[in-house]
Amino acid sequence: MEPAKERNIVRASLTGIALLIVGYFTSFLLTDYLTPYGRYNLPFVVFVVDTINLFIHEGGHGVFGIFGTFVGFLGGSLMQVLIPLATVIVFFKSGFRSLIFTLYWLGHNLINVSIYIADAPYRKLRLISKHAIHDWGWICDKLGITHHAESIATVVLVIGGATCIAALGVGLFAIYRDLSPAPATRNKRFSNP
Repeated sequence: MEPAKERNIVRASLTGIALLIVGYFTSFLLTDYLTPYGRYNLPFVVFVVDTINLFIHEGGHGVFGIFGTFVGFLGGSLMQVLIPLATVIVFFKSGFRSLIFTLYWLGHNLINVSIYIADAPYRKLRLISKHAIHDWGWICDKLGITHHAESIATVVLVIGGATCIAALGVGLFAIYRDLSPAPATRNKRFSNP
């Protein structure tokens, strides 16, 4: 077997393993994670990602808080989406295969934010302290849209789920490209590992 073909088979196999992992976590995010019980019994990787996301979220309040109270409250969720979005853009330049994980992370954050938005009318989520103010409860109250919180959350959830599924699509495309006969010329961006 040619070394290049062998490399492509190994790369396709590793991508397949990554897809199984991302597929499992996407399935978890779109099912159990949406229930209160599911968020207390997280798979370890989801727990670690959620913890990282929490630090990013809280940092966003500090960064965006300099622009006023409203932007400060919005800044947590904004930072939680902007950082993964930046990784999608930066890592895409190094090769599309990295989109498997970066798109998943972006989708994970959007799903996480959608849960927070949906809780705005109820304020039942466990926050970092019992004295913490519910960001989305405050934002929705301030804008007078608390009664629309669940609809807004559904839109964000669908976008987050679609982003996670897009990550899986990128992986399937990568496997297809690895296992297809290579044409003479190929776009460099899509041929990088």
